[in-house]
Amino acid sequence: MNGYDAMTFKAIYLTLNSDGTTHSSLQILEENQLKNSENVTVDIDYSSLNYKDALAITGKRPVVRNWPMIPGIDGAGTISSSSSPLWLKGDQFLINGWGLGETRFGCLSQRASLAAKFLTPLPLGLSARNAMAIGTAGYTAMLSILALEKHGLTPADGEILVTGASGGVGSIAIALLSDLGYIVTASTGKLDQSDYLRQLGAKDVIDRSSIASPGKPIQKERWAAVLDSVGSHTLTNALAQTIYGGTVTACGMAQGMDLPGSVAPFILRAVKLIGIDSVMSSVDDRQTAWRRLATDMNLRKLEIITEEITLDDVISYSENLLKGSLRGRVVVKCGN
Repeated sequence: MNGYDAMTFKAIYLTLNSDGTTHSSLQILEENQLKNSENVTVDIDYSSLNYKDALAITGKRPVVRNWPMIPGIDGAGTISSSSSPLWLKGDQFLINGWGLGETRFGCLSQRASLAAKFLTPLPLGLSARNAMAIGTAGYTAMLSILALEKHGLTPADGEILVTGASGGVGSIAIALLSDLGYIVTASTGKLDQSDYLRQLGAKDVIDRSSIASPGKPIQKERWAAVLDSVGSHTLTNALAQTIYGGTVTACGMAQGMDLPGSVAPFILRAVKLIGIDSVMSSVDDRQTAWRRLATDMNLRKLEIITEEITLDDVISYSENLLKGSLRGRVVVKCGN
């Protein structure tokens, strides 16, 4: 599986330096370093590189709670051994969230020890690579879409704004929403990616600078709904521009954790703000989201969104991701 003997594997390995900084390296680890406290051991075929992973690997923010750590909040592959009746050797699975890469060893590795209760069966129609190209970003986008649908949104209601459009959540959200019949406007700081965003289905592309600075508490109504992964002034302005009775989902904080605005959109326009959590959402919600992704995700568009790397590339790509020089999704091939 990994090019070494049966008891060793490659993994990104994080340790804490004496000065509080993070040391990141690609290591060959022994089986007994896995912290085998969980009841399923797996071979990871593919993982992905997410913003949270990049923060952990570079140490730019305090993501890691326990040391040492293997990062990687996403993983997909095959069960190699199981003491759980829920899973048999050879079953295919995916996993995302649940504290992976924070409090539990994650999946930027060729092998992992995981809790059976956290695993999701790989949906019919998706390969392990497909699932990781979607990953937490696409799963979060789908949770957001399900929330919008739950609150009554239909394509006839009007334009939808997707912020952070060239990132993973934004790219997959545009692809999904456009194929569901919605008119999508993409907000991005990378206007040179406009053709890419239109390929995914965006009808219009706007410069993020138009909504990234302080604005009036109530502005001209435009959006029937907003899928926001940016936060701060961007989210505040999006709320101020949402039509009466519209819905906004918030799933990220790339611009900041603050919400420097007014209650006016909620009181005067009955706008709804829905928080989306991808880490600890229920098993039922996860399975619903992944079933929809298996049927609704356009795999041709997914390939446009996706870049594939190996474990050898992860550390350098983490720096690039935080610099904003990447777009879409980065899938990591872990196995041979």
